Amino acid sequence: MNVTERDRRFLIALAVIAPALLIYRFTAASDPSAAAGNPGERIPIEERRLAKLRQIAAAESGKEQILSQVNAELASREKGLINADSAPQAQAQVVQILRQVGRAQSPPLEFRGVEIGQVHPFGDNYGEVLVTVMFDAQIEQLVQFMADLTAQKELVATNEIRIGQAHPKQKSMPVRLTISGLVKKSLLPAKKAPGA
Repeated sequence: MNVTERDRRFLIALAVIAPALLIYRFTAASDPSAAAGNPGERIPIEERRLAKLRQIAAAESGKEQILSQVNAELASREKGLINADSAPQAQAQVVQILRQVGRAQSPPLEFRGVEIGQVHPFGDNYGEVLVTVMFDAQIEQLVQFMADLTAQKELVATNEIRIGQAHPKQKSMPVRLTISGLVKKSLLPAKKAPGA
């Protein structure tokens, strides 16, 4: 390997300058007054920073308290969800609720037919199961039946009601009543991917 005169001068200059640069670098970085500035100027800045951090910490504890209150209220409201492992089980529970309320009427309501509807999404977080019942009732019986349904602990409500022409002699009318019950979103059928 052939070292020219120019390369030799460059290596000598590098050998002299490199240690000087390293000494300067380490002494400037370890000098606390050079890095932090005047300590008297930093105190108000750090006090403002500390006050801001305290505000953030206080807001976080308030947010956690509000979140726990909201979660407790949500849990108390979700106690009324139809609790089942599958959509058919939830629909069967709604039918059972309807039969219990119907038997409690005076005179008891007898269902001529029961139709099970589809399970639909209800908002973003819940599902809705539909059950339709057909029966004959007087207007007072129908009103009492619907009032008793709203008094149930489960979240059931009237979805649709159809009333036929009243029988003049019996003073009763045919009723087709669709009731919906709220369930967990996990009971909804899985959506199929497009093109599947």
